[in-house]
Amino acid sequence: MEQDEGRIHEVAVRVFGERLGLAEQYRDSLATDGVERGLIGPREVPRLWDRHLLNCAVLGELIDEGERVVDVGSGAGLPGIPLAIARPDLHVILVEPLLRRSVYLAEFVEAHGLTNVLVIRGRAEQPGVVKEAGGSDVVTSRAVAPLAKLAKWSLPLVHEGGRMLALKGSSAAEEIERDRDELARLGAGNLEVLECGVGLLETPTLVVKAERMPRPIRRRKKH
Repeated sequence: MEQDEGRIHEVAVRVFGERLGLAEQYRDSLATDGVERGLIGPREVPRLWDRHLLNCAVLGELIDEGERVVDVGSGAGLPGIPLAIARPDLHVILVEPLLRRSVYLAEFVEAHGLTNVLVIRGRAEQPGVVKEAGGSDVVTSRAVAPLAKLAKWSLPLVHEGGRMLALKGSSAAEEIERDRDELARLGAGNLEVLECGVGLLETPTLVVKAERMPRPIRRRKKH
């Protein structure tokens, strides 16, 4: 166990760098306040680092410098907060419909001076949310919904050429095949399953990547 803790600390230092202290404060907040408010199950506390914080933060490997990221169904802030801590160059918008969760997120962001994070209470598909968070470069999610439903909510929040990055489990490739036609109808293209944290994490993070494709130009029929 000590060896595991040592390895996890070493990886955390590499992922979070000089902002490791912030990541530790977030981990402690989830282990206490997060459990008390019902945002995290007590059984998750021993594995907050590897299964949650590091698993989410390595998503930054797929995001370019200075991009604007929307995290839909952010819940307790995963993956948005670890991403914002590891990558202070990013502008991260946390979208969460439930009041108790959005209050927790806003309180943590304010208390810890995460100036690159904005919390919006609402559902991803609501016009007000689309107006405020739309036109972003990347939309992230974790354990929110099946892929097709996720794309329906996510793609309107990014500009054409923007990406949906959905953290998924081992069935990621099967989800793509199952929903491929619906995804194409929704304007999702260049679908891939990617791994993040290879060489860092014992189990790399699996991510479904989909790009928002340009709408085909409709040509007027000649009479």
